[in-house]
This record gives sequence, C-alpha cells and structure tokens, in this order.
Amino acid sequence: MNDSPSCPLVGVAATYMPRLSEFSFEPGLVAAVDQHAAAVRDALVPAVPAQRSPEGGTVRREDLSDYVLGFTDWLSEADWVEPVGYDFATLRLTAVCWLIREYDLLGS
Repeated sequence: MNDSPSCPLVGVAATYMPRLSEFSFEPGLVAAVDQHAAAVRDALVPAVPAQRSPEGGTVRREDLSDYVLGFTDWLSEADWVEPVGYDFATLRLTAVCWLIREYDLLGS
C-alpha cells in the first residue's frame, strides 16, 4: 500500500529524491533543505510536548501525503514550472523527500 501509485509521495520521491545526492557537493543546499524539512515537520507534528517523542515527533505517511497533495495543487494553480536550479518549491519538495527517507515512509 505504501508504494501505491495513488500515493503522492511515490511521484515526489521519484522526481526529487535524486536531488538528495547533491548534498555532498552543495553544503548550502543541506542547510536550506533542513530548514524546509523542519518547517514541514513542525506543520505536521503536534507542538504539545507530551505528544512528541525525544526525537521531535514522528511524521506520518498519511499526513505528509495530505501536505504534498495540497502543496502540489497550489503549485498547479500557480502554473509553477520547475526551474533548472532551486527555488522555494523545489527545496520544499526535496525536503519532503528527506522526510520520506528519514521516517521510511515508503517502507523498505
């Protein structure tokens, strides 16, 4: 079920996961993606300390999928076109891939 074609994380991972390999060549990219990942995680994980684990909470596949659906819908409405480099959207989608990998949301 995790790798279902209807899961929006599958498409994002297929497109943006390769960008994670650029981390070793672009230290600034690591910092930017880390900031975006933290923003997404903070939006998805409860801020109540009792509900958070010592690692800062767990991102659930369902929640990240909903986030990606909303974000990509917004990009479509804005007629966004992926640039050659990085912009807010590519950094955010790359950060989603980092979260997918970090939390093993597509299962191994």
